[in-house]
Amino acid sequence: MEKIVWKPGTMIYPLPAVMVSCGKNPEEYNIITVAWTGTICSDPPMCYISIRPSRHSYEIIKRNREFVINLTTEKLAWATDWCGVQSGRDHYKFGDMKLSPVKSIKVDAPAIAESPVNIECRVTDIIELGIHHMFIAEVLTIQADKEYYNTETGAFRLDRAKLISYQHGKYYKTGEMIGKFGYSVKKKRKRR
Repeated sequence: MEKIVWKPGTMIYPLPAVMVSCGKNPEEYNIITVAWTGTICSDPPMCYISIRPSRHSYEIIKRNREFVINLTTEKLAWATDWCGVQSGRDHYKFGDMKLSPVKSIKVDAPAIAESPVNIECRVTDIIELGIHHMFIAEVLTIQADKEYYNTETGAFRLDRAKLISYQHGKYYKTGEMIGKFGYSVKKKRKRR
């Protein structure tokens, strides 16, 4: 297969498109849309978000050292994009997008009620990396909508939430499952 050589860039796609909520009190509550996010450790559970210092949420998160990662869905796609292109200096994003700030369990930053999963985080380190600074954070707790949890099997069916992803400047629906962890090495039972 023939390949082209392209300039160095960020081509690790798809990425989750998330809304990060921050602020200790209602007067400073804000939402920033982030695609530069991910898991960095499972024990202890840790993740990161990367934000440009020029963004309004940057100083709020740097000062308070807490934020909530809110997963986004097809229903939240418009609000997800809007919160990424509008500034909290000029807009109260919760009100403008008719989103509900709810009290978090372990951090002072609000969660977004309409999001199916709210990941409460406390910043442990900030690394300056060029135009973005990485906020490394410990995950303190997660709130998840009951409708995606099967109490009989103990399975969490987040695939039913219709999450969205971000790929090279565009938002996409997530697809259907094509396998599960370990399926490539699972031993097949012999038929009798």
